Amino acid sequence: MVVSRLVLASISLACCLSGFVFGATLIDNEVQYLKDIGKTLGKNDWNFGVDPCGGEEGWSTANPVKGFENSVTCNCSFSNGNDTVCHVVSIVLKAQNLQGSLPKDLAKFTFLQEIDLSRNFLNGTIPPEWGSMQLVNISLLGNRLAGRIPKELGNISTLTSLTTEFNQLSGPLPPELGNLPVIERMLLSSNNFTGEVPETFAKLTTLKDFRISDNQFTGQFPSYIQNWTKLEKLAIQASGLMGPIPSGISDLEKLTDLRISDLNGTDATFPPLSSMKKLKILILRSCNLIGKLPDYLGDMTKLKTLDLSFNKLSGEIPSSFSGLMDVDYLYLTRNLLTGSVPSWILEKGDNVDLSYNNFDASQGTSCQQRSVNLFASTSSSNTSGAVSCLRSFVCPKSWYSLHINCGGREVVIGGNTTYEDDADGAGASRFYQSRSNWAFSSTGHFLDDDRPSDAYIGTNSSKLSMNDSRLYMNARLSPISLTYYGLCMGNGNYTVNLHFAEITFTNDKTYSSLGRRIFDIYLQGKLVQKDFNIAEEAGGVGKAVVKKFPAMVTNSTLEIRLHWAGKGTTAIPVRGVYGPLISAISVNPDFIPPAEDGGSSGGISVGALVGISAGSVFVIFLVGALLWWKGCLRPKSQLERDLQGLDLQTGSFSLRQIKSATNNFDVANKIGEGGFGPVYKGILADGTVVAVKQLSAKSKQGNREFVNEIGMISALQHPHLVKLFGCCIEGNQLLLIYEYMENNSLARALFGPQECQLKLDWPTRRKICIGIARGLAYLHEESRLKIVHRDIKATNVLLDKKLNPKISDFGLAKLDEEDNTHISTRVAGTYGYMAPEYAMRGYLTDKADVYSFGIVILEIVSGRANTSYRSKDECFYLLDWVTFSTTD
Repeated sequence: MVVSRLVLASISLACCLSGFVFGATLIDNEVQYLKDIGKTLGKNDWNFGVDPCGGEEGWSTANPVKGFENSVTCNCSFSNGNDTVCHVVSIVLKAQNLQGSLPKDLAKFTFLQEIDLSRNFLNGTIPPEWGSMQLVNISLLGNRLAGRIPKELGNISTLTSLTTEFNQLSGPLPPELGNLPVIERMLLSSNNFTGEVPETFAKLTTLKDFRISDNQFTGQFPSYIQNWTKLEKLAIQASGLMGPIPSGISDLEKLTDLRISDLNGTDATFPPLSSMKKLKILILRSCNLIGKLPDYLGDMTKLKTLDLSFNKLSGEIPSSFSGLMDVDYLYLTRNLLTGSVPSWILEKGDNVDLSYNNFDASQGTSCQQRSVNLFASTSSSNTSGAVSCLRSFVCPKSWYSLHINCGGREVVIGGNTTYEDDADGAGASRFYQSRSNWAFSSTGHFLDDDRPSDAYIGTNSSKLSMNDSRLYMNARLSPISLTYYGLCMGNGNYTVNLHFAEITFTNDKTYSSLGRRIFDIYLQGKLVQKDFNIAEEAGGVGKAVVKKFPAMVTNSTLEIRLHWAGKGTTAIPVRGVYGPLISAISVNPDFIPPAEDGGSSGGISVGALVGISAGSVFVIFLVGALLWWKGCLRPKSQLERDLQGLDLQTGSFSLRQIKSATNNFDVANKIGEGGFGPVYKGILADGTVVAVKQLSAKSKQGNREFVNEIGMISALQHPHLVKLFGCCIEGNQLLLIYEYMENNSLARALFGPQECQLKLDWPTRRKICIGIARGLAYLHEESRLKIVHRDIKATNVLLDKKLNPKISDFGLAKLDEEDNTHISTRVAGTYGYMAPEYAMRGYLTDKADVYSFGIVILEIVSGRANTSYRSKDECFYLLDWVTFSTTD
């Protein structure tokens, strides 16, 4: 683009000089063409009383505002016999809010090289007639254009730059665009393109800048990008494409700006990028990356922004990362990183986000240290439900409501509801805690920002016509992720009201009205609305919309998260306008909160006092008798004392909640039978589907394993381990509440009843094997607690709705001590899956799980159960069958 503009500038200079010397003018035909296209574009201020190519500036207008450009450029070096004539070579009409359509008559300008109509209000389609021109640059950024890109544009052999970003174009990309021999820039982001990226694009070896973010493509990430060795910038964010990132990307050594995010597909290892020594911006966000952080990233000393957030990266931060001390922004939020946070980050880190990881907790860890966001960054934060950096926060009482004026000052609405002040200016990687019972965490900074400074608070500049408009005068903004926390909340069901109004775009027929803000809404970690568009749901810009959601608080904390997943425009009205926006939050209980301490200011008679006292004594006696009958005032059982000793902070459920969820343990909701009791499907009051594992309190062995299972799994969190929501202990009821796994167990999927078996193709079987392996690797090596499961088998591997495997049943799990070896007096597990050294001698290491995993792999590959019976007394083991088959 820069090269082409310099070429055009030199032509323009030659044109102007020629005009001065020879007095050349624009030919009559092209004057008429300008009149015609002016009508089509809605360009009404051209002065045809002045020669467009004559005078000092012709039709060029100085830029009164940034982005505005108004010029028709001529080349007056052409000869017509003895005369010198001019031809139009460039038409640039930027940021003028033109409301017409694209003129097909532009094709009549046979010498035209540049069409730039960026940031207008033009509609219609791209004329296929343009394909006959010798254009160098086409820029149509920020309009209302629809339809498909005409295949005829593939005929423009001179085209070096094609920009159609931020429009409403649709359909598949024409394969003919792969025929452009000198194309350097192809910017197609923020449209509605579908289908696969054409294979013909493999021929575009001259590309330097390629962007296809925010579209609806299908298919795999193109492997042929390795052909684009001249590429300097690549942006593929929320494109719809499937991962993984191909290894051939390592050939793109000239890249300075690499942005890939929100890929579909399964887990993938980190792509090989060690050859990219020139990178200044590296974003691989939400790319399903697993494994450890590569050491070589620390050698990329030119990096200014490194964003690897929202992946599944594990292990410690490499020591080589100290070479990134001068990086401006470092985001590693929401991964599975462990170990200690390096001292150089805590002491010198600037705009670093390490929130939501599994780092070692240190005494006195703060949620924000300098410009480092450490909220929920430790393993204890993410496994027990308690955020370590808030342990010093003492709840003076329980709150049963929450009202925040996001981004604004305190305001009283309706005469008695106070929305608290939330005017902190924030910034990148920011955690803020209010003086009452709420806090927020914001991740990210606004890339390519054309605004004077990063603005994390939006301010409305026009009149709003709505009820309670004071709530919508300001709003809090975030580039990637914005999370609000209600702290010290009383447990129970609530209605969460989220107030939104789009105040950054305009409500008129200008390009500033064409922005699209799209983000996702999560409540208590659950996605409740995807691709939320404020203006679309409110019925326009500057209008309010309130989204109501039910929420259950079980551990005194309410979490509301708004997340930008790469969709929507990022440059309307200027670059840097995107991401979540929220105006206010209102949370109210669905129950009557308990009355706070305090008395009446009025007097009370002695008779009334006596009556109240007598009545109170009777009520207390009655309640006490009822509680004794229920068992609440009886001495606590050994099981309850054992659980208290574990210092658990998982959710706690009442028996009434679980009965309601399972329809009183209706047999119709029974989905399986565990080693010590049945398993039921249940639906909690907030709609969350759960699995309830019931255990009889009469079994002493069962009690031990119940306590062991809670203790183990409450300290674990991994995508391939079944998540524990909480437990219930009342009377003789011992219950564990897990996430519900839609496809039951791997055993049933492989060799259960015929009607229950699933057709698992080879990629799915491979995915299941890899998932189990990752879960075991976490237990053995990556978790803060090193654990041997001791009972890995197909029935203890559950499958979610996407057939992702998750290890379950930790009743027999055992902590792995430092020497990694145990001699067990009580061998536990399932015969046929146990390692020989463990089954015969009680010799236990994590290799016992590996052996069991090997048996499970054999079952997955063969589709046969580990044990089967040829006759009543003859048991046949799968390992024997494999041995026989390989020696036969």
